[in-house]
Amino acid sequence: MIKISKLTDYGTVVLAELASHQHALASASELASLTGINSPTVSKILKILNKANLIDSVRGANGGYKLLRKANEISAADVIDAFEGPLSITDCSSSKQNCKHEPQCSVGPAWQNINASIRTLLEGITILDLQNNNYQHTSITKFAGMPINIETKVQ
Repeated sequence: MIKISKLTDYGTVVLAELASHQHALASASELASLTGINSPTVSKILKILNKANLIDSVRGANGGYKLLRKANEISAADVIDAFEGPLSITDCSSSKQNCKHEPQCSVGPAWQNINASIRTLLEGITILDLQNNNYQHTSITKFAGMPINIETKVQ
């Protein structure tokens, strides 16, 4: 199963909440209260987002956090990269791996293309899209031989 971590999921929630603050700063405790995510987790998320240059922190009594880019300029891929590292669904689709079977593997290039397609899709979905739930595309496809329904929303 390909699944993002709970921390990555919560990271999108925190970014969406920051996006709703426009240009105002939001404190970690305020974000925890507004999102329902506990304070230590919000603090951890904010550190990761800051390190990834997705948010800025301002110290002091009137300090807090704000987005460094507009919500429509931060992609789902940016968030996944910050928390999980670059998307790589197989070892051969990672730029840092050299599989010993690569010279005789006939499916590696296909997995690399699939990985690139998923990455492209994630780059096209922004925090604003997630926040407004305005990205929808429905298709029925097969994964591992099992039919699955994929739904996203486009407007």
